[in-house]
Amino acid sequence: MIRRMKASLNVLGTPLQSCSIEPMTGWFRDGCCNTDDRDRGSHTVCATVSRAFLDFLRDKGNDLVTPHPEYDFPGLKPGDSWCVCAASWRQAHEAGVGCPVKLEATHAAALKIVPLAMLMEHAIAAEA
Repeated sequence: MIRRMKASLNVLGTPLQSCSIEPMTGWFRDGCCNTDDRDRGSHTVCATVSRAFLDFLRDKGNDLVTPHPEYDFPGLKPGDSWCVCAASWRQAHEAGVGCPVKLEATHAAALKIVPLAMLMEHAIAAEA
């Protein structure tokens, strides 16, 4: 018997869409903000990062700019889309530097940490 994995859902309750393949993102580096029990950071919010967001996270000890090839991490620049930790995104939002979010590519698990209304304040169209 072949078991098929159930399709992941986004925060809107529809199938999860790709966040970014350039750079390749995701907990599984599959381009999507998929998650599992090992993803302690809940890398579930598909964010289009801004300079203010990157600077904020760096100041909090989370440098997303410096490449780390040993972890298959290219380093980010403003405008890149990336599956960021839900708690980090929420913290940035609460500090006034939340960056745009692709709701269709944000995993439903993010809602355990970030309310949908908060994400919707920063929503961008999937094709953007």
